[in-house]
Amino acid sequence: MRTRMVLAALLISVMSVGALAQRGGRGGGGGRGGGGGNVQYDPGNQHAKYDGRWAFVRLRYQTGMGRGGPQWAHDWPDGEHHFMQILDGVTNLDARLDATQIMTLDDPELFKYPIAYMAEPGYWTINDKEAESFRAYLTKGGFAIFDDFHMQDWPYFEQAMLKVLPNAKFIDLTVDHPIYHTFFEVESFDVVKQYYDTGRPIFRAIFEDNDPKKRMICMINYNTDISEFWEWSPSGFKPISESNEAYQIGVNWIIYGMTR
Repeated sequence: MRTRMVLAALLISVMSVGALAQRGGRGGGGGRGGGGGNVQYDPGNQHAKYDGRWAFVRLRYQTGMGRGGPQWAHDWPDGEHHFMQILDGVTNLDARLDATQIMTLDDPELFKYPIAYMAEPGYWTINDKEAESFRAYLTKGGFAIFDDFHMQDWPYFEQAMLKVLPNAKFIDLTVDHPIYHTFFEVESFDVVKQYYDTGRPIFRAIFEDNDPKKRMICMINYNTDISEFWEWSPSGFKPISESNEAYQIGVNWIIYGMTR
């Protein structure tokens, strides 16, 4: 209960920062982000010097330009900026707040970071070199989170993912899986609201050796967009309770990925 109260207080703080940004505290107006500073161009790779701290890694892939920027950059930078404030406030994880790492799937630096995030994987295309490198990342202990894709996007994601892990099985998760109880208690998937799509969100995973009792190597948030709640949480477009649930799920991803 105390942790949930702290989370609510931190979210109010994030909303205050976002309100200042909307009044001109940040540049780049006209973006999709709740603070008005979201991507309007292809930001390319961004590497802050590795210093041993946990950093949010966003995966970059080849795609066309979408709503204000490339699909892989949706919700950047506001989504992870807001999320990292929450993560830093409710955990003891030594996370860096000053930078987001943007890396390609075949970047050797990716192996320094145990968790990687991909947005809009329904637009993901991958070549043989990237597939080989990303396969090595996942099988050597990496954990990937796929978020922000629609019901009709599954075949495109599946095609790309099977190029990485040809024998992978996509297993639907139930709410009793440990990832939903690692830090916050997520008691029902009903708390996960749709931001803009119809139908219920579907949570799937890929496990080591396709065995649900072994390490989860990919978390797949299908037909939903958890990071959209992070991005827009300062705007007031959605109730605080819904943004809180999205933050709780995100924190659970990270703690699970760091401890399993």
